Amino acid sequence: MIKLGYTILYVTNVPASIEFYELAFGFQRKFITPENDYAELITGETTLAFVSWALANSNLSRGFLASQPTGKPFGMELALVTDEVQKRMDKAVELGGTLVEPPKQKPWGQIVGYVRDRDGFLLEICSPVA
Repeated sequence: MIKLGYTILYVTNVPASIEFYELAFGFQRKFITPENDYAELITGETTLAFVSWALANSNLSRGFLASQPTGKPFGMELALVTDEVQKRMDKAVELGGTLVEPPKQKPWGQIVGYVRDRDGFLLEICSPVA
């Protein structure tokens, strides 16, 4: 058996990034290393973690493509499910995120909007699928 255990974002400032997710979305901190180069949030079954660029570079000998707040986002997203789509999107923007697409109702009834976090990662903020 195999399961998805972690989604890990490579960020410039681990404490600032996890604080953004705590304040914007209400996630709780699981832990952060004394070096402030790795942290995890309690988000449900799959852990959302953050790694500093320095630690990521020490793990990947050929480097990585870093997310940036400007330009187009990567061809991937994190979907965060909530009954408070507009409230969570507004809070994310207030805390330094960038509005990409305002919430819209989809034909199947779900409300979906998009923001980018402070590091440029694309976040879908959506209501549960009925």
